[in-house]
This record gives sequence, C-alpha cells and structure tokens, in this order.
Amino acid sequence: MFLENTVNHKEQFGWIEVISGSMFSGKTEELIRRLKRAQFAKQKVEIFKPSLDTRYHDERVVSHDANEFRSTPVPAAANIALLAQGCDVIGIDEAQFFDDEIVTVCNDLANQGIRVIVAGLDMDFKGNPFGPMPALMATAEYVTKVHAVCTRTGNLAHYSFRKNDNDKLVMLGETEEYEPLSRAAYYQAMRETKEI
Repeated sequence: MFLENTVNHKEQFGWIEVISGSMFSGKTEELIRRLKRAQFAKQKVEIFKPSLDTRYHDERVVSHDANEFRSTPVPAAANIALLAQGCDVIGIDEAQFFDDEIVTVCNDLANQGIRVIVAGLDMDFKGNPFGPMPALMATAEYVTKVHAVCTRTGNLAHYSFRKNDNDKLVMLGETEEYEPLSRAAYYQAMRETKEI
C-alpha cells in the first residue's frame, strides 16, 4: 500500500505520484482513496479528468466499484494549470487521454508545491505504451503499478484486451469491450484474433 510522503514545510516543492496498470486494476479506486485521505487531512483537493470520459458520469470520476469523487472535466491539459490554483493536492484521472502537455503541467504544479496524483493506463489495447504515461512515469517521484486479475487464467493481468475488431486507439468501454489478461493469455488471444 502506498503511504503519503511526510511533509517538510521548509521545502517548497511538491511531487508527482503515478498510478498505472491495465483496465480493471483499481487505478481510479486508488486515486480516490488517496484524495479522500488528503481531504480528511483538511487539504484542498481538486480532481480533473478528460472531458471525453463520460462512461459513468459527466462530472464525476467513478471507479468500477462505484466509488466516486466530484471532478472537473477539461478538454486539454493546459486547462488544469489554470484551474488548480490554491490547491494542495491535484488528482488527474485517465491521463493517457491527455496531450503530451500533461507532463509539463504536472511538473509545473509540483514545482509550485502541489502534490499531483495521476492515474492512467500504461499500455493501449495493442500492448504499446499509451500516450504521455511513459513520460509521466519517468518524471514522477512515486510510481505504483496495479494489476487486475486475468479473466482466463486467474494470474495477474497486465494487458487490456479489446474483444472487438475496432482499431481506434481511443474507445471507451467496459467489460463488454475489454478484458484484463495476463501476458500469456493476451498473446494467445492476439494470435487467435489474427487467425480469424
């Protein structure tokens, strides 16, 4: 379990925490948990998500377990910097959907003394690094990789397998469209898909 950094009030810098993993691994659940702890500590908290993420709610970040947190949907990463003033802790969900400027925004916020917690998919459905996530993981002080359970083997799942033949990089979906798979199960499923 991740425990928050002890705060040195003489140091004026914040830090970046990244929570990454496959779909259904608990990324948003962990993000909400950390933000609720910060709220309990009477810190000013704000959470942002890409405005295209409307799966569960237009203005709330909602986990697969139905935990939720009021959020501010934004069309681009630059909007976060404008809206984050006066906050102690910033949460960003579904970071893989933001443009590359999200890395600069997160670093700038951390340099202003803000704790920045980012959650997002580390790989797309093809098994490739997803959007700005690799750069965020490289610049973060803390990286937590969470795992789902493979629906075919019961082992730890690292991959988000898309069950249909839609080839678009961004496709919102749930268990009807995606399933978490282990490395072996993912490559077996990809082989079967190519054969069809």
